[in-house]
Amino acid sequence: MSLKNSISNGSGEQSLSEEHRAKISEVRASLGELPDKLSLYCSDACIKRYLTARNWNIKKATKMLKETLKWRLDYKPEEICWEEVAHEAETGKIYRTNFLDKYGRSVLVMRPARQNTNSTKGQIKYLVYCMENAILNLPPNQEQMVWLIDFHGFNMSHISVKVTKETAHVLQDRYPERLGLAILYNAPKFFEPFWMVVKPFLEPKTYNKVKFVYSNDHNSLKIMEEHFDMDRLESSFGGNSQVGFNATDYAARMREDDKKMALFWSRRNSSGTIEKSAIPSIKTDSEMNPDKPVNEEDSDKLVKEDEEDSSSQERAEELNRINGNGTNNEQLVSLERTAELMFTNVL
Repeated sequence: MSLKNSISNGSGEQSLSEEHRAKISEVRASLGELPDKLSLYCSDACIKRYLTARNWNIKKATKMLKETLKWRLDYKPEEICWEEVAHEAETGKIYRTNFLDKYGRSVLVMRPARQNTNSTKGQIKYLVYCMENAILNLPPNQEQMVWLIDFHGFNMSHISVKVTKETAHVLQDRYPERLGLAILYNAPKFFEPFWMVVKPFLEPKTYNKVKFVYSNDHNSLKIMEEHFDMDRLESSFGGNSQVGFNATDYAARMREDDKKMALFWSRRNSSGTIEKSAIPSIKTDSEMNPDKPVNEEDSDKLVKEDEEDSSSQERAEELNRINGNGTNNEQLVSLERTAELMFTNVL
């Protein structure tokens, strides 16, 4: 199970330099004494993920981790049970496959066209449930997962900037370095041109996680063969298995996993009590000074956001010409922001 106190994702603890080990120890020391559940969460592997996400900057990684610990105390993601989110799962918009990829990573299938609710809160809660479940089912020495994103039936009506922003926030800030590979299967033609625009600004470790695969492209299908047992992969992704998502069977699997989840987190939480005061308070400047006027830095930030909005409109017009289909510019801006959030904030 990935939450064990080990350095994983195939690299092995022995690959860590003495400097990196020292930084992990320094972050751990700055956390102080933690309640049982949070102590269990803060394995060396966990701290390494946060340090990696912040380029091994101790101060930034510690702040990010403390904010996650506060979130976990409040949101209690490990306590979400299947019955609370079952209605979100009925269409199979997100689910964990019953097999791992060839590198031992959990595989989450995502089908955005199968969105079946309008509740942002409900959708995010189900996403968190799926992430916790995928992590629970990782084998030892593996920290990351794979996303198989199927765009069959996808259109502009499935875009929600609000949900996308919240999704990006949760995945980026609460589950850093959990994504090992994202396969965009039959993505709309908008996505790849935009990807070519943002790719030069990303680090190789980021853009190497994204693969575009098309069912009519033999070369791109080799990516699927490289990462999956084709006899277990669904036919809708070019595999040989005719077994797809079955809501009844999946519900039974998740109920069993709920039992495993409860058992895991109860190992060191016999008291059942967690005090929020155990986590040092982290407040922003605006929280400490709610009546303080917007400073010059904040003003610059607002101007920058306005400029980005204008730039997005201009890029949307260009993308409109690329598509050549007369798509409404406002819709293209929304779709561009969706792709931008996914590519630059989550990956």
